[in-house]
Amino acid sequence: MRSSFVVLFVGAVLIVSFSSVQPILAQTNDRANNEVTRPAPRFSNGRVNLSGTPDEQGLWLPRDRTELGRRSTLAPVETIPFRPWAKVLYDDRQLHELEPHARCKASGVARRWQTPYGLEFVQLPNINRIYLFDVGGPHTFHTIYMDGRVHSRGLDPSNYGHATGWWKGDTLLVETVGFNEDFWLDRTGLPHTEKLRTLERFTRVDFDTMRYEVLIDDPNVYTRPWSGGFNFRWSGGVELFEYICQESNLAGELQLGYFDSVDRSSPIVP
Repeated sequence: MRSSFVVLFVGAVLIVSFSSVQPILAQTNDRANNEVTRPAPRFSNGRVNLSGTPDEQGLWLPRDRTELGRRSTLAPVETIPFRPWAKVLYDDRQLHELEPHARCKASGVARRWQTPYGLEFVQLPNINRIYLFDVGGPHTFHTIYMDGRVHSRGLDPSNYGHATGWWKGDTLLVETVGFNEDFWLDRTGLPHTEKLRTLERFTRVDFDTMRYEVLIDDPNVYTRPWSGGFNFRWSGGVELFEYICQESNLAGELQLGYFDSVDRSSPIVP
């Protein structure tokens, strides 16, 4: 049995909240009408394959390069139901870009997709797990449990949280709880607390397009649940490579201070 959180979202809230991503769906339909597309690949049992095939390996990246930009967020900022303190923090992050990701910290939720190097789904049905490998992450991967388990009590908060997934037709749904506060929700600096719960939907529309939708519920930060999303594009002929961020870090300008000196007079606020 799914949690009340999922029942709520898959019911009426899904109908209302996902209206904010209708432009994405329209773009997908327009693309399908104007281009010859390959169908999404499937495994021998008919289940949609979210990753590469024996004939073509690749990675997923945001379809629109602007999704990698500093000013691109999950939804129009004016529609996001910030609590007053959270909006003040968000506005401050537009001026002081002390993002944890730039200091080699793993990023959860939408931020992990907003890197220039892509991600890979690894589906392992024999052990009922899906792994997400982030090329631009600091040697990290995200585990999605597909065995029907429920979230454990007393979770140790982490950047990726505790994720359980299931299929609804060709859409992978992933519910995640147990987040810490050590990352930004997206590249613009959307805040959250340990009360955050997310419901992500991944739909491979065709071979080259993945639709990403996410519902955000954090009552400490937002006055109501809200949703957003964007599309991924398939980048064929490439594969994971070792991305070293921790060693010999030369991004001094992204720290507090620059090369010859480090300013620790002010605290780092993720």
